[in-house]
Amino acid sequence: MSSRSPSPRPGGWSSPGLNTPYDTGGRTSPMRGYANGASQNVTWASAQARSAEVKGYTAFNPRNQGFFGRHFRRISTNLPFSYAEKEKLGRGRHQGNKPMQILYALGRNLWRLRKPVGLVLFLVLGVILFYATPLHRVYRRSALFGGGGSKFVIILAANQGGGVMEWKGPREWAIERDSVKNKKKYTQKWGYDLEIVDMSTKKRYAHEWRESWEKVDTIRNAMRKYPHAEWFWWLDTNTFIMEPSYSLQSHIFKRLQYDTYRDINKYNPLNISHPLTDEYLDPETRSLNGDGKIDSINMIVPQDCGGFNLGSFFVRRSVWTDRLLDIWWDPVGYEQKHMEWEHKEQDALEYMYTNQPWIRPHVAFINQRKINSFPPGACGEKGDDPQIHYQEKDRDFLVNMAGCEWGRDCWAEMYNYRQLSNRLNRNPWEKFKDWISDSIKHMKESKKKGKKDEKGKKDEKAKKGNH
Repeated sequence: MSSRSPSPRPGGWSSPGLNTPYDTGGRTSPMRGYANGASQNVTWASAQARSAEVKGYTAFNPRNQGFFGRHFRRISTNLPFSYAEKEKLGRGRHQGNKPMQILYALGRNLWRLRKPVGLVLFLVLGVILFYATPLHRVYRRSALFGGGGSKFVIILAANQGGGVMEWKGPREWAIERDSVKNKKKYTQKWGYDLEIVDMSTKKRYAHEWRESWEKVDTIRNAMRKYPHAEWFWWLDTNTFIMEPSYSLQSHIFKRLQYDTYRDINKYNPLNISHPLTDEYLDPETRSLNGDGKIDSINMIVPQDCGGFNLGSFFVRRSVWTDRLLDIWWDPVGYEQKHMEWEHKEQDALEYMYTNQPWIRPHVAFINQRKINSFPPGACGEKGDDPQIHYQEKDRDFLVNMAGCEWGRDCWAEMYNYRQLSNRLNRNPWEKFKDWISDSIKHMKESKKKGKKDEKGKKDEKAKKGNH
């Protein structure tokens, strides 16, 4: 039986808290006394509150009770739809609007693929930040993470051929400026060190100017300045790096055993007898290839049509190199032989290689076009020697305008190769722009040619009409 049902007895329920106003013969006031004469006025609400206090629970508060409850309910009823109805009302909102449907579907698919798409975007952003900031230079220079750029030093002779016996003109300054800029850009890209040596006024001995011999002393000074470097690359001023995207590691030193040779008979323009056959020499010195180990190579030299070429060559830090530089720079040998050595320090090295057996096992030769290609006019007017001259189709690494000061235009050659390098190393956007400009230029030329042809035909018809 329900707790709110009226009592079947005239006196009401025995428990006063269960009496209702309907038990009193139709009286509607809940504040009236009980039928059994009790003096305490008890209503259903007060009994319910007391019961809740006894049980330890707060009283049930019906909805819309209180000021805030009523107003929040009024605001929510004025909203266009409830949270539960959003999905229903959202369906079909963009029916008939194709662009909005496509965007909606695209957004929904992207949301489903948010994890892989976010990973791809993170990787792309990381690559952009790596190359847009100096991080890639730090990595390429570091010896710990595989870059190794700090092991290489490029030594560039500045002011060579001017400032001692003659003044340099605008073209000579322009050549030097382009050469220095080219080497700075290359070393910054790969994390190498660049040592620019001013050769204009340096004088080692008071009695003699040993111009071009200074490179020997300069290399030794660079070794002291960069104690952690391993390889030193000497470059003359009239050189230009054509392919800055080639690192020294990938282009040369990771392939050293394949790109170098010890047996000078492979290419021997000086006809040097090799190997030595004296019986008192040790087997390694009498061998064609020395000990055959890559670690024993301490000097890498290219050869041109006239012999050793020191416009671009490498030396390695070692005890052997220290000994070589000391003897090479020795003023006693210079005083005795410098009148016979037309090519100065180059002839001196050739003389030592020929006559001092301890030098041969540590000298390796490299294909000239690998680090020292020549332009036409050097070692042949045609420039068609595949071992010596620059080949555009093979994208040779470096061009040396050797001997350009003797009857050739050094500035013109440097300018032409600089422009060629810029054209060959364009990025995709630059290639696209050039393609558009070339297409427009070709269309204009075709129109001009068509107009000339039409004009020529009209003139011919006019001549025939006159005849």
